[in-house]
Amino acid sequence: MKAGPSLAGIPVTVRVSPRARNMRLWVDPRTRAVLLTVPRRVSQRRALAWAAEHRDWVEAALAAIPEGAPIAPGASVPLHGEPRRIDWDPRRPRRIEVEPDRLIVGGPIEGLEGRVLRWLKAEALALLTRETREVAAKAGVAVARIGVGDPSSRWGSCSASGAVRYSWRLIMAPEHVRRATVAHEVAHLVHLNHGPDFHALVERLLGEDPKRARLWLSREGGALHRIGRKA
Repeated sequence: MKAGPSLAGIPVTVRVSPRARNMRLWVDPRTRAVLLTVPRRVSQRRALAWAAEHRDWVEAALAAIPEGAPIAPGASVPLHGEPRRIDWDPRRPRRIEVEPDRLIVGGPIEGLEGRVLRWLKAEALALLTRETREVAAKAGVAVARIGVGDPSSRWGSCSASGAVRYSWRLIMAPEHVRRATVAHEVAHLVHLNHGPDFHALVERLLGEDPKRARLWLSREGGALHRIGRKA
């Protein structure tokens, strides 16, 4: 089988985009995949030659991705920015209970990780739904739908139809980071752009400068993407 394109041994996925105006390199923090987006008019040979000039950046980005952090007995999982140790005992009920420094988990070891992940996602949806509706009421707008997923490059998104969607991994981030993301997406229900009025509304809804939250996600967000992953 013929090997796909690579940067001196690093596999690269090339995506031709009719909407792209420039070439773009990106490293997926979840899968460690290297993605190269190119405009339709650019040949693959030219795109790979350009990407080869940025090999040092790709290697640094790959090296900066934390090792996988599978969910297992004794492992640490953050909740609202605070580490919680997985305290598992098969004799306990399957339901998950929260204590200041641990998550108490029962049931068989098989499926343990899945149970914890499902619980985290349910907690994220419930909390983000409540906070989004609270902030939307403050902004005087309505939210059509609220959901959670596991995107690789966004912590939140908002559609013109009024649907808001978040990364469930925000449940692991500190409260100020989560609430800043909520304020950001609700502000997009009013301003579908990133102009001055949008930024002023985000700060008003949040009650503080969101820069601190953005910096935290820039520094620590990659680690959240490794939770529940084997490699």
